[in-house]
Amino acid sequence: MSADLVTVDLLVDGGNASSGGAMGPALGPLGVNIKGIVDEINSKTKAYSGMKVPVKVTVNKKTRGFEIEIGIPPASALVLKAAGISKGSGTPNTEIVGNITFSQLIEIAKSKWTDLTASSTKTACKEILGTMVTIGVTCEEKDPRDVQKEIDAGKYDELLD
Repeated sequence: MSADLVTVDLLVDGGNASSGGAMGPALGPLGVNIKGIVDEINSKTKAYSGMKVPVKVTVNKKTRGFEIEIGIPPASALVLKAAGISKGSGTPNTEIVGNITFSQLIEIAKSKWTDLTASSTKTACKEILGTMVTIGVTCEEKDPRDVQKEIDAGKYDELLD
């Protein structure tokens, strides 16, 4: 990377970023149009409203130009949104706080694909199910560990590659 480029990693509220918090102090000294950056981030993250979204802003110190790279929210945030709840269970082994469908599970696994270590949709779904165990969310009203076993047994092969 060129010495003229500076990358700033941020975690912003989807569709609701502001120049406050870490953004202003990190970008202000670089002489860029912070309002322009905030507006572009909000435009690109509005689909993730209500979630924390990782964002990389790369600034060229010479030209004051910038590029914005939007990441995918954490798997837990995607599961919570799909379940229609704002937070996971404080005691996930005893308190279930939400449920998602198998098709929602597949959608989340595919959206997180680049961040996962999975080599197939099956293993990606199993990783997301592992996250669901820790936040107290079920899949098709079943314990995520049971759904993992069903995936291993081939129950969902027609839906997965």
